[in-house]
Amino acid sequence: SESPLGTFWQTPMFLCVCVSELEVRQQRGGLLQGTLLLTVSDPQEPGLGSGGATLNALLVAAEHLSARAGYTVVTADVLDDAHILILHTGRDFPWDSCGRAFCWLPVEKPAQTVQGPVCCLDMLLDCLSNQVCPGSPPGVWVCSTDMILTMPTTFKMSWEGFSGVRVLALPGDVSYAANHGVYFADEQGRVRDIIYKGSEERIRRAAQPDGMVPLVSGPVFFCRRVLERLLKAHVTPPLDGCTYMGMDSGAPPIQVCSLHLYFSFLILIFFTSLCACHSPFHLLYQFHSSISLHPPPSNAVLFFSRFTQSWSSYPALPPSGLEELKRRIKCVLKTFISLCPRKLGCCMTFDLFSQGPVDVHSGCLLSGLEVTSSSHIQQLALTNDHIIQGHHIQLGEMKITVSCDDDGATFLNHRWSDLYSRTGIQPEDLWGSGRSQSLMEARLFPVFQPRGGAVGLEVGVCWLLGGPGALEQWRAVWRLSLREVLSLTDQEGELRWREALFFQVGRRRVMDNLKSQSDRGLLPSFRAAVLGGQHEELLCTLDSIAAGSGENLGVAARCLACIADVLACLAGEGRGGLRSGPAANPAWSHAFSILEQGDLLGGVQALATERAKWLSRPDLLVRAARHYEAAGQVLLRQAVMLSQRFIYIGQGEVPPLGEWQDVECPARLDLSGGWSDTPPIAFEHGGVVVNVAVKVDGRRPIGARARRIKEPRLLLVSSSGVQDDAIAMETVCERLEDLKDHCVPYAPAALLKAVCVCSGLVTYPSRQSLDEQLLQRWGGGVEIHTWSLLPHGSGLGTSSILAGAVLAAVYRCTGRTYDTDSLIHAVLHLEQMLTTGGGWQDQVGGLVGGVKVARSKACLPLRVEVERLPLSDDFLLSLQQHLLLVYTGKTRLARNLLQDTVRRWYSRVPSIVENAGQLVDNAEECARACTEGSLPRLGACLERYWGQKKVMAPGCEPAAVRTMMDALRPLALGQTLAGAGGGGFLYLLTRQPQQGEAVRQVLNNTQGLRDFSVHPVELDMDGISLLKSS
Repeated sequence: SESPLGTFWQTPMFLCVCVSELEVRQQRGGLLQGTLLLTVSDPQEPGLGSGGATLNALLVAAEHLSARAGYTVVTADVLDDAHILILHTGRDFPWDSCGRAFCWLPVEKPAQTVQGPVCCLDMLLDCLSNQVCPGSPPGVWVCSTDMILTMPTTFKMSWEGFSGVRVLALPGDVSYAANHGVYFADEQGRVRDIIYKGSEERIRRAAQPDGMVPLVSGPVFFCRRVLERLLKAHVTPPLDGCTYMGMDSGAPPIQVCSLHLYFSFLILIFFTSLCACHSPFHLLYQFHSSISLHPPPSNAVLFFSRFTQSWSSYPALPPSGLEELKRRIKCVLKTFISLCPRKLGCCMTFDLFSQGPVDVHSGCLLSGLEVTSSSHIQQLALTNDHIIQGHHIQLGEMKITVSCDDDGATFLNHRWSDLYSRTGIQPEDLWGSGRSQSLMEARLFPVFQPRGGAVGLEVGVCWLLGGPGALEQWRAVWRLSLREVLSLTDQEGELRWREALFFQVGRRRVMDNLKSQSDRGLLPSFRAAVLGGQHEELLCTLDSIAAGSGENLGVAARCLACIADVLACLAGEGRGGLRSGPAANPAWSHAFSILEQGDLLGGVQALATERAKWLSRPDLLVRAARHYEAAGQVLLRQAVMLSQRFIYIGQGEVPPLGEWQDVECPARLDLSGGWSDTPPIAFEHGGVVVNVAVKVDGRRPIGARARRIKEPRLLLVSSSGVQDDAIAMETVCERLEDLKDHCVPYAPAALLKAVCVCSGLVTYPSRQSLDEQLLQRWGGGVEIHTWSLLPHGSGLGTSSILAGAVLAAVYRCTGRTYDTDSLIHAVLHLEQMLTTGGGWQDQVGGLVGGVKVARSKACLPLRVEVERLPLSDDFLLSLQQHLLLVYTGKTRLARNLLQDTVRRWYSRVPSIVENAGQLVDNAEECARACTEGSLPRLGACLERYWGQKKVMAPGCEPAAVRTMMDALRPLALGQTLAGAGGGGFLYLLTRQPQQGEAVRQVLNNTQGLRDFSVHPVELDMDGISLLKSS
């Protein structure tokens, strides 16, 4: 996993870039809190260059560190344990108002916990912080932000015993190096010379064995010892003229070529003596052996952006790289993209065209355009290599410098004469009489109407591109040249506009992902909106999506869960209490009742109205989040209940009064795929489960019986435990009001009451009394008994299987007919009514005999399709002999596990999304292993399955269970806790048959284990069984 940007810079980091933008990244977690961020402006402009700027930045860094440490003078002692990074912002960049460093890139970072746009600076910081700089001793790294630096993942530098200066060079061919600097190094990698724009013969002398030459292009590192020498510059004439202290002390500024100064700067640090003179180039110097060149990695890539260089001269990406870049751009920008294979340049847009996609051709760039411009862009016949940009400018004093003539200049890929004849524009309109003519100086671009204010894209630019407009209208507005536009750029305004655009795009992305039911995680977007103060707009967007999703309640339910996430983000990490908790405050009951009645729009509005009262404190925000999750569960239940259409109940002959209808069911062992059957995963991703019906200790452990009785009442008796230790509870319902708590899971006889309502035995609520309903429909009351020989929280599917058994007994005693598929969906419907949630695999496992695979597609209504696997008798016997159950003595708390897992699925936590796919894949492999009769492959599936369960529900493996599984591992081909985990039964597939006694002996000899028991397993091939009437 990626570490946060700036993890390496554990002591202050100094950057000569916009601090406000870095502070935003620090708030989003990209830079560590506590890292000191400074903007250091050059003391003189222009002409200081990167070398002098580095000296000045280093002085400012040392000064701040000295002040923080309590010193009253600058001291090099504060550099002893400092890791400092100095980044230079380069020249103006015509393609982006904010320069190269903050140029947005068509790149996404899935590992971001807080979403933000990715700029050149972010990629550079990522590479430096995670690949290049870690391991280096205290010192200073210096790097330019004029590049995108990528390194192979295997790249590593050795820092053992290093002291001095190290430069990172990147490979280039000789022809490319002719216009750049090249390091000349000896066999040990020590730099002996720097060749700048040298002859081809000189450059070839620097070639490495692969024929490539090391370019002066990458970061430079100065160790602590060197830094102390560098700091002397601020008191050493004439170099003190590079620093603000020197300027403030009256030292004359240094006016030299910046590139020469920077190269010389690398060498000057090793002067053995300094002579008093007026120019740094008159100083006597010598090379020092400590300047080392790190060999360039063969597949490192460096992209330069230069205004004077054509796109086609850039090194071409390989076809695979082009396709990947094309895929990422499509993913980020949501527009039609086409790439020219001969060019690195690609066509893209950074705005949100809400009125439909815009076809942007190869070599084109659209940026900085308002949403209102989209209709005008769509009307233009754009061709290749057109650039349309919007710049935020501040009109003020303009200083214009006219460039020299360029006879070969073109505009829109045509000669100026073509523009004159097509538009009627004259040269004096652009340059005035007697002035030199160039594209940079041509006052082409309208910016302001004297009577109408700021000019949009439709006036002037569209006309120049062949759209509607007139020459007189163009002449009437104030116009600027490209040079003037760049000189007047309002970077703060541009950054604010981009931030607003980023959040607007983020809300649109949230909307698109929710409506398309994408598996993209939205938490990074939510955190970014909260940090940026955009939560109100985001909440309104989510309200709108939820209210408009009546055709897909699954989407509406996820929207409410997303609102809960936003509220939790507002509360702050770890503040306000636990996310899981009660959610039945009376203040929210009105909104809940509206949702229960099926009024989605009214319910969403009522929730929003109540939400506004709970935003003032972290604890209130967390409580509000719990209630939004509960509201989402209301919609989730309604969505799952759509499966009621797959329940087919017929009417047959009604048995006589007093005749018992007895039903028994086996337990189930889930072999693979559990959790994928849980709504909403089951209908948003699709689920596949393989499980097997089993008898425990030779008995079907779950059963129910029902009969009609003369008295018009409901007599409900439930018992659990084995014979003498069994506990029975009797509940009598004589009034309809006694069924009021049928949807409260922990109410007395809640399951049996829910069966009475769900099966149609009685109707609740109703104007008819209970006795009237029972007498009219069935001629009397009904008595129901249930039992389970399994402990609570066993993980063997008890409650769902028991619900199926009770439904079957009630249907039979009232003369109704059904099939197993109907029972499966009836239990699914019942559990939603009971508000316990859960998936469909438990009832499949106990109602259908043998080993089977069950599937549900990623759609609503949720339908379960079951396939019994055709297994040989030999394999079934072998499976039975190798399966063992171990009761761990730990009680499973599945309710909390389910709630947490559903929350993380709704948030689309990447590990959960990936694991859901792996669960399904493993289940299919498990089915194949069983069909092909391979116990070892089945064991491997069980092992993978247990790992997948732990991803879905962290905390499902108690320490005692871990000890137990470790002890049993030598005996097992595979093992897992049954069901959701957390306790209950462990089952294992042993390497040898009949290993019950060996397992018992291992556990007895393992310290710290108690209250466990070992049980033999017998496969049940019948599933639900109807006993003879009695």
